[in-house]
Amino acid sequence: MKQFLISIKVFVVMTFLLGVLYPLAVTFAGKTLFTRKAAGSLIERNGQVIGSELIAQKFVNPKYFWARPSAGDYATVASGASNAGPTSESLKKALAERKAQGNVGDMLYTSGSGLDPHISVLAARSQVQRIAVERKLSQEQTVLVEKLIQEYTEGRQGGILGEVRVNVLKLNLALDETL
Repeated sequence: MKQFLISIKVFVVMTFLLGVLYPLAVTFAGKTLFTRKAAGSLIERNGQVIGSELIAQKFVNPKYFWARPSAGDYATVASGASNAGPTSESLKKALAERKAQGNVGDMLYTSGSGLDPHISVLAARSQVQRIAVERKLSQEQTVLVEKLIQEYTEGRQGGILGEVRVNVLKLNLALDETL
C-alpha cells in the first residue's frame, strides 16, 4: 500500500509539473522572448494579415514568383509529402507536367511538408524571365528583380544547416512594393 501511495503522489506531482507548469513556462517564455515567432511569424500589410513567413502560399498568377509544388495543395491540415516512390506513374506524370512548364531543380518536386515557404536561388532566377514578360518590365527593371532576389536571399541556418534560399512571400511583397 505504501508503494501505491508513493506512485500516486509521483503521478500527481509529475502531471502538475509536466502538464501544467512546464507548458505555462514555455508559453510564457515564447510570448515574452519571441513574441513575433510565437505568434506564427505573421506578415501584415495595412493592418491585415496576408500570410506567414513559415507557410507557403499558392501563387498562380504568372506575375509572381511561385512556391514549390505542394502535395496537399498548400492546405495546412493535409500537409505532407505525396509519398509517391520513384516507380510511381503519378509521380512521373507530375514531373513531366512540371518540366513541360519549364520548371527546374526544386520546382519539380514537392517539399516534405508540402508547405515549404522557400525556393532555391536557382528556382527564383529561373522565374525572372516569365515575371518580366508578364509585367512588361524593361531591362533595367528586370535587373532590379535580380537584385531583389539577392536582397531576399537567406543563408544557411546557423551557417551550416539547409540550403541558401529565398522566401517566396517576402520576395513577392518586395516585387509589388518595388515595381
